[in-house]
Amino acid sequence: MDYDIPESISQGSDGAQEAENRRIAEIADELSRLCRVHEAQLGAGEVDVSAYEFEQRAAEQMAKAKGYWIPMVEIFRLGVPGPCGHENDTYVAEQGIYKVNNLLNNNGSIVAVLRKILLHNAIFPDTAYSFRGFAGFDGRTVQPVFYQPRVADAQPASQIMIDTYMAALGFEKTSEEGRFTNGKYEAWDLLPRNVLVDKDGDIFVVDAEIKLL
Repeated sequence: MDYDIPESISQGSDGAQEAENRRIAEIADELSRLCRVHEAQLGAGEVDVSAYEFEQRAAEQMAKAKGYWIPMVEIFRLGVPGPCGHENDTYVAEQGIYKVNNLLNNNGSIVAVLRKILLHNAIFPDTAYSFRGFAGFDGRTVQPVFYQPRVADAQPASQIMIDTYMAALGFEKTSEEGRFTNGKYEAWDLLPRNVLVDKDGDIFVVDAEIKLL
């Protein structure tokens, strides 16, 4: 099966991360397939359930069947609650951060979030995400959970640092601050709140909005 994973444009990925990317792609592909089947049935008047609701229930069923369902009442076991942003609630563990995605930046689509994670992992492998499961209450909203290693001894990067780093990756600035393109990808929200620099001057993009052009 062709999972349509973008080729990494930066060095740093390894075999374990490639395997994880394939796993994320498999989950996205299966959910997408189930949603297409549902849409066909809906068109034939066989099933009266919205696409959003169907994707939610399909994700819940898949997670429970494959052992990566996280009851929301147990979410605090992941780590200490950290800062909450527009898109994620965070839970800080010793070696990394768990992010519970509320789907707001992706029109409520779990598949869209999984695809965006694959784009992040391709462009920024040094801060690649892994998928840890779906969290929720039975029969209610389902939210994907991702894990990202922590960057030690880091602070927000300046915008000049970010611009220079993105240029080194082959991206050009647009008229909007923090938005870049290389003709194939567009990445935005690359602002100091989402990009870190460590004590050695290395840059790490921990969060970004990305799409294929």
